[in-house]
Amino acid sequence: MLNQYYGDYVTVAVFVAVGAVLVGAAIGMSKMIAPRAPGGFKDVPYESGIEPILGGWSQSHIRYYIFALLFLIFDVEAVFIFPWALQLEYFDSIGRGMFALIEMFVFIAILLLGLVYAIRKGVLKWE
Repeated sequence: MLNQYYGDYVTVAVFVAVGAVLVGAAIGMSKMIAPRAPGGFKDVPYESGIEPILGGWSQSHIRYYIFALLFLIFDVEAVFIFPWALQLEYFDSIGRGMFALIEMFVFIAILLLGLVYAIRKGVLKWE
């Protein structure tokens, strides 16, 4: 029993080691094979052929970041709803279907409250 327990850890350690070796080999190969042409325009922040007017730093409006965070929140919602929808029939077969349905409605209601809050704050207005 104890041998099997440690055997599982050895298996995981072997997979982690093989993964680390593969990643290291890929990085090493890219360092050896990658073309190098240092100097000149390679040091310029933009390599598009257009001379930069100012420095390479520019300030973005916070609204873009909030919009991206809202997208991530609702994307995560989809990630949670998909497995729930796949298992809903199983929940119904063990007598927990109504509980799972109500629980998901509560989850969606909380996210809708967040969306309403964002709309009222004017976060989704693209100006």
